[in-house]
Amino acid sequence: MLKYYKTNHSTKVLEKLRAAETDCWIDLVKPSDSEIDTVVSETGIDRDLLIKMRDDDELPRIEVSGNATLTVLDVPALEDDDDDDDDYITYPLGIIATQNNYIITIAPVETGILDNFRRGSAPDFRTAKKTRFLLQIISAAAARYIHVLDATYKTIDAKENSIQDSTKNEDLIDLLTIEKTLVYFESSLKKNRLVLDRLSKGNVLPLYDGDLDILEDAMIENEQALDMADVYRKILKSIAETYSSVINNNQNDIMKFLAGVTIVLSIPTIVSSFLGMNVQFGIIGTSPISAAIILVGSVILSVILAVWLKKHGML
Repeated sequence: MLKYYKTNHSTKVLEKLRAAETDCWIDLVKPSDSEIDTVVSETGIDRDLLIKMRDDDELPRIEVSGNATLTVLDVPALEDDDDDDDDYITYPLGIIATQNNYIITIAPVETGILDNFRRGSAPDFRTAKKTRFLLQIISAAAARYIHVLDATYKTIDAKENSIQDSTKNEDLIDLLTIEKTLVYFESSLKKNRLVLDRLSKGNVLPLYDGDLDILEDAMIENEQALDMADVYRKILKSIAETYSSVINNNQNDIMKFLAGVTIVLSIPTIVSSFLGMNVQFGIIGTSPISAAIILVGSVILSVILAVWLKKHGML
């Protein structure tokens, strides 16, 4: 998908264009070869910069090639799978600022990070201000991390409540999926931090009035998101370990109870087997109520043994 946007200098309103113009924003999402060729011919940038960004595994970095500077970030987005769950993963988002006054964004999938910019609702957004636009995108990405992490924590809290009354494997699998998301986030945020640190030096792109404040805010939000991801991952790990211990303890209690019941029920078997031998036992062997005597005696012995096991915490 290829689209063009430009802020009207007079009205300050974002407008859609049919082709590239000076100071415009070129928006590429999962571009085809023909769309890449079109952008290359219009801007004169290195084609390899665009080709690289079709890879889902591109790492956050800053790369200078010819008249263009590519800044790559990892941003959160819903994982493209067949599951009904909202599983998040990170995808690369490239922002290319050219010396001939174009700014290009390119991503292998739609992430939603740029929606406010496409609607023209982002505050103080101008396509002509390339550095500020880049920093605003970085800030929006950091804010999206925080938003997704807040939602993730609510999911963790809900799962913690549900697993208290459940021993299904699906609950553990859900926790594992959430942990995978947090690992992705933590890794991506650390890489984004390196990009922010390099931008803060001011030797990659020129920083103008107000740009440094936006960059500092983005760095703070990135660190906040990184801390949240780390804390939530530790909480999730603690929940999983506690859940596993509870299951093991419940299983041990069940096995202990079954062992105690087996011991108690073995008393009548032992008595009946012993008295069933071809040996004289006085009145028990000749009385018409022998069966009742044996039954009552077995029950009494079983009750005594059950009380003793219960008193010692074995039943």
